[in-house]
Amino acid sequence: MSRRPIGIIVNGVTGRMGYRQHLVRSLLAIREEGGVPLADGTRIWPELILVGRNESRLRDIAERHGLTDWTTDLTAALARDDVDVYFDAQLTQQREKAVRQAIDAGKHIYTEKPLAEDSAAAVELARAADAAGIRTGVVQDKLFLPGLRKLKRLIDGGFFGRILSVRGEFGYWVFEGDWQPAQRPSWNYRAEDGGGIVMDMFPHWHYVLEELFAPVRAVTCVNATHIPRRVDEAGRAYPATADDAAYGIFELEGGIIAQLNSSWAVRVHRDELVEFQVDGTEGSAVAGLRNCRVQHRSVTPKPVWNPDLPSGESFRSQWSEVPDNDEFDNGFKVQWEAFLRHVVAGEPFPWDFMAGARGVQLAELGLRSAREHRRLEIPELGR
Repeated sequence: MSRRPIGIIVNGVTGRMGYRQHLVRSLLAIREEGGVPLADGTRIWPELILVGRNESRLRDIAERHGLTDWTTDLTAALARDDVDVYFDAQLTQQREKAVRQAIDAGKHIYTEKPLAEDSAAAVELARAADAAGIRTGVVQDKLFLPGLRKLKRLIDGGFFGRILSVRGEFGYWVFEGDWQPAQRPSWNYRAEDGGGIVMDMFPHWHYVLEELFAPVRAVTCVNATHIPRRVDEAGRAYPATADDAAYGIFELEGGIIAQLNSSWAVRVHRDELVEFQVDGTEGSAVAGLRNCRVQHRSVTPKPVWNPDLPSGESFRSQWSEVPDNDEFDNGFKVQWEAFLRHVVAGEPFPWDFMAGARGVQLAELGLRSAREHRRLEIPELGR
């Protein structure tokens, strides 16, 4: 077995997503499995260079996982000849400058979303990367979740007939930080630091809707800051200036209507933290992170509305589980493997910077729709 080493800068590794999902559950997991296999038997071997601003935290992470290559100097890391890929999991406000540095250095780039703070900047990054002849990718992890892969299987198999609507619920209660520590960093709730649930979640909803159903043609959004005061990591109270909930209606090509609620101020009364119900002329499905349940037209019961009597039906029991029929790996890891094969072997990878730019555009228009209290059509983004 031959090994093809590939140098990867992992910038933002001290953050929650950069460390947990991308370093530990993706890149280190790939190394534990011996690398990413290619068709000719070669295995891609990630050689990791950890980058961040906090020297002590970087050193601690490196020592914890037996890694020796780390630095606080991004410019020096990008200048290295043994670096092939730059990955960015920093705060959104810091991403554009670093990505531009990586483009100028001629590195292939894979990045967390959102790609930039606005769609114009995101498109400019895509154009600059094209001009430099480098390969790009944006994390779109939800597509690789077991529940949505089962849902995609149903769609591809024609289970739904004509799809009519999609209804999605995402969110959970993020503690205010006063008497219980918050589960998310405080910057998420400060607009001045790039926070807000619209910019966080609408890029996700864009690729889910576009990839599974149809392109988004119009958006109507209402957002809110339900919790106006929170407490940060140091115990200091601060005003929450970013939206912590968003209620969106998305009109898709072909007449499909999607209604998606996103909230960090909702207590969970569903089986999973995110669920999508898809209704079609021939059947319906409810898909979450891992599970997917269906009800076909031929076995749809006949509910009768009678508010004067208790319902005798167990509605959940009238749905059937979709079997796994496959082994489902971590979604972040699966996309990392696909991007590395794209870089090394030229295998297709459709989730590039322009895909990321369209997600930023939807978030941008969602925020504008909320400000202006009106429906907005989605213009084409020229490459």
